[in-house]
Amino acid sequence: MEFRHLGRSGLRISEISYGNWLTHGSQVEEDAARACVHAALDEGITTFDTADVYAGTRAEEVLGRALKGQRREGLEIFTKVYWPTGPGQNDRGLSRKHIFESIHGSLRRLQTDYVDLYQAHRFDYSTPLEETLRAFDDLVRQGKVLYVGVSEWRADEIARALQIADEMGFDRIVSNQPQYSMLWRVIEGEVVPLCEKEGVGQIVWSPIAQGVLTGKYLPGQPPPQGSRATDDKGGADFVKRFLNDDVLTRVQQLKPIAADLGLTMAQLAVAWVLQNPNVSSAIVGASRPEQVRDNAKAAGVKLDADVLKRIDDVLGPVVERDPAKTVSPKTRP
Repeated sequence: MEFRHLGRSGLRISEISYGNWLTHGSQVEEDAARACVHAALDEGITTFDTADVYAGTRAEEVLGRALKGQRREGLEIFTKVYWPTGPGQNDRGLSRKHIFESIHGSLRRLQTDYVDLYQAHRFDYSTPLEETLRAFDDLVRQGKVLYVGVSEWRADEIARALQIADEMGFDRIVSNQPQYSMLWRVIEGEVVPLCEKEGVGQIVWSPIAQGVLTGKYLPGQPPPQGSRATDDKGGADFVKRFLNDDVLTRVQQLKPIAADLGLTMAQLAVAWVLQNPNVSSAIVGASRPEQVRDNAKAAGVKLDADVLKRIDDVLGPVVERDPAKTVSPKTRP
């Protein structure tokens, strides 16, 4: 396993992170989830990403149990706050009240005294940014959070947060967690240039485009049974944007490129996002240990300029680049 700094911070994290969105506590039974976590550890993955909202808080519980007994100092545990975790008006968003209540719940479920990174899961237009950042800074000073980050924030939102932190002496954001893959490059135009300048690293999710870049979805054919596209617990909503014949036909044309490099399609996809120097880590999820082992082999892979051009030539117009596709709810969900 290779390691990179998280943004400009001193924290080093594994190039491949293990994430349990849509799996632990939901799609995957606990024994299988534990096996996937242990496979990640065996592959040298030390960075684990989750969120309070995943599987209605159950994902954090499963991860906490799976990591129990591991040396805490050798792990980087990340979680997030924003989406609803209860029925009340204050069980959501980035108010001081919800942030404090959410971190205490996350620490209890994860069975740890602190998290290495606490992330604002979306931008909250209903809370003054100063309130959110002060609450995060207080958690850092209390030792419950070591670093703070955001997820799916626009460039102007990140810039404003950094400005406030500098003016008020708060701990600065060190990371952003956006969707990023060969097919979804919306961060490249605005977010990445800003973050490179400001020392904010990307922890990217869905580098395999919800499984589409494995090549298992074929043009003109229904999705395989048991795949993310047939999941009724939320996965299908994210993958359907890629399930058209033009995209799927072009993805099939990536197979010779992967074969020439001796890589699986999944390894090629994960390696591709890691070629971006602003990416600190790529999050992979899994329902089986062998998927973790396969994805982990993308660490340290270098793709030369000719390979990157071949990929761009194949995918051409189906790549999404519009920065406006990064959105947070205008009102709290």
